[in-house]
Amino acid sequence: MFQADTDRAPRPAGAPLAARMRPRTLDEFVGQEGVIGPGKPLRRMIERDELTSIVLWGPPGTGKTTLASIIASQTERYFSEISAVNSGVADMRKAIEEARERQRISGRRTILFVDELHRFNRAQQDALLPHVEAGTVTLIGATTENPSFYVVAPLLSRSRVFRLELLEPEEIEAILHTALTDEDRGLGGETIEVDDETLHAVARIAAGDARGALNLLDFAVRAAEPDERGTRVVTRELLEQSAQHRTLLYDRQGDAHYDTISAFIKTVRDSDPDGALYWLARMLEAGEDPLFVARRLVILAAEDVGLADASALPMAVACQQAVHFLGMPEARLPLAETTVYLARAPKSNSAYAAYGRALEDAQATRNDAVPLHLRNAATGLMRQMGYGSGYQYAHDHPGHVPPSEQTHRPPSVEGNVYYVPGELGDEARGGEAG
Repeated sequence: MFQADTDRAPRPAGAPLAARMRPRTLDEFVGQEGVIGPGKPLRRMIERDELTSIVLWGPPGTGKTTLASIIASQTERYFSEISAVNSGVADMRKAIEEARERQRISGRRTILFVDELHRFNRAQQDALLPHVEAGTVTLIGATTENPSFYVVAPLLSRSRVFRLELLEPEEIEAILHTALTDEDRGLGGETIEVDDETLHAVARIAAGDARGALNLLDFAVRAAEPDERGTRVVTRELLEQSAQHRTLLYDRQGDAHYDTISAFIKTVRDSDPDGALYWLARMLEAGEDPLFVARRLVILAAEDVGLADASALPMAVACQQAVHFLGMPEARLPLAETTVYLARAPKSNSAYAAYGRALEDAQATRNDAVPLHLRNAATGLMRQMGYGSGYQYAHDHPGHVPPSEQTHRPPSVEGNVYYVPGELGDEARGGEAG
């Protein structure tokens, strides 16, 4: 557990640039105007020192820890910080007991900042509840995962959730400019040459992560060999060498996983092959299981293309088999081919919708008996009881279709229409089954 007062000691000169350049006030904080911009509710609460417990939710590098520290400083509260990665209930209780004693002796309130809040299990989060409820501490939780799924409901009901977004490229560039000119904490005391195009590239590679942008700039500056003037020139080539392969923001068990596959599915459904290929590349390059994507394509073929293109489902199943057989990186080819095919195919959810309507009747009439003429007369006793009696064998009739008076459902649901043919592709041409 790490605890610190709001009057933090300056970062040592050897600290990473991102650590040295942490904003110290709301005015220095760049981005998140929708959350802490002038006149926004959270900013008013901070300025009036009326802060209640909050949860800051957002991707890495968007300022969650920094904002919590600024809040503690501006409200003159003690800043007690624990990480859910390496802290347990004992650490939490110690921090809370110290907060209680601090308030008793000096009247000073405490902000308990819990980083990676989503990593606490239910019991650990429940242990916070009475102390948040009593006001012993003001909780600021930070999480990269959706609080709806990872934070227990009682704790959510006692907190306000604020969503922090990835920074815009121009905001990242503003942060980099400040770092390059700040002589006290940044690189302003050194002779460095970086053109605007290179700064644009840093902002693009960082993809909204301010910490990542500062760390990349710092690395590139350190990697630059001083010229005869003693100037470190950071070129685009040096930057790309320093960046190597950009790590995509993706967690196969977290929000990025579900958000990205959702975007992929909706884009294929909307018949946009280019957009679908983009999301496919995002997933595969970030290390997503290609069989997971293949399974989603099989579902898409059945649910969203359906009977409008009878070839879609066999192709998707063949894709799944090819992916299983090939593995990465070659599996990208059948996945890309099937993605484009399904995106371009006519769409129909008629079978999906028909099953839903049939399900409603099946659930409402669960115990209705199978009509006798549809039952299999496997024994003499069954035949005596009327099993199979009156059944019209389809192949004995013209067109291999029995007379229309032969029914196929219990009387309570006979006549209800479930399947309504779509208006595109095979269905529109009368190619549907039956």
